[in-house]
Amino acid sequence: MALTAAVSKLRAAGAQPRATGTISLPRVSGTSLHRQLFLVLRDQIVAGTLPEGAALPKEETLCEQFGVSRITVRRALSDLAAQGLVQRRHGIGTYVLPGAAPARAGLTLSFLDHLRRVGAETQVRVIDLKREVPAPSIAALLLLPPGEPAIHAVRLRSTGSIPLMVTDAWIPADLGQKITRAALEKKALFELLMHQGIRFGRVVQEISAESAPPQLARLLATETGSALLRLVRLMHDRKERPVEYLTVHMTPERSRILMEISADAIDTLNAGHLVHDPALASQTTS
Repeated sequence: MALTAAVSKLRAAGAQPRATGTISLPRVSGTSLHRQLFLVLRDQIVAGTLPEGAALPKEETLCEQFGVSRITVRRALSDLAAQGLVQRRHGIGTYVLPGAAPARAGLTLSFLDHLRRVGAETQVRVIDLKREVPAPSIAALLLLPPGEPAIHAVRLRSTGSIPLMVTDAWIPADLGQKITRAALEKKALFELLMHQGIRFGRVVQEISAESAPPQLARLLATETGSALLRLVRLMHDRKERPVEYLTVHMTPERSRILMEISADAIDTLNAGHLVHDPALASQTTS
């Protein structure tokens, strides 16, 4: 899925200098200015542009740079402090806290080992589990005849009280007969499938972004219209049968997507490639 116009404008906000040297935050419907400023500053901290111990610009400087009011700046800085990224020292300034930038992964895990670790380190709540007919596009990817039902499971994974991701999975009905709410609350979906004898093979992934609709915003404790990371996986078994269509939504404040590509795959499509849709791009700019 291509980026929506709102997300495109939001992510471009930090790279739109005006002639005076200030940065114009776009007025994006559904996304407050203090939220946009928070995202720009948060991204600079996570990327290391504002390193540990660095002082953020003063409030009046941020007002001038981004063309916003002092109350907008203060709300953005308060949100950064609430997430443990900065410390506000009265009368002195605002400073980046140690550990604000996440450590980069150094160990290589297999795909299934990574899924096991995610399952072990998070708690799951089953939002919905039912048998229903998927959208034609999903049915086609799962090689299901039109109108044939599948198992649809929606779950929320959290760490403590902090929501991390919403997973939306579709599985052919014959593979999901033993999948229950009780089972999903104890084991990850891929483990339940493996217990049925499924051995995973090829995985196709797509990474994009979208604006949060109300239901996802509520589950992920973020604002409606804010930017979400979107990961889509089509998983096959060893005989090339599609066995799971999975969509994962995450907030960029709490999650990122890390990929490792082997030297053998670097010059192949296995390393991934960019897909553009000029038709959608023209719609967002018209």
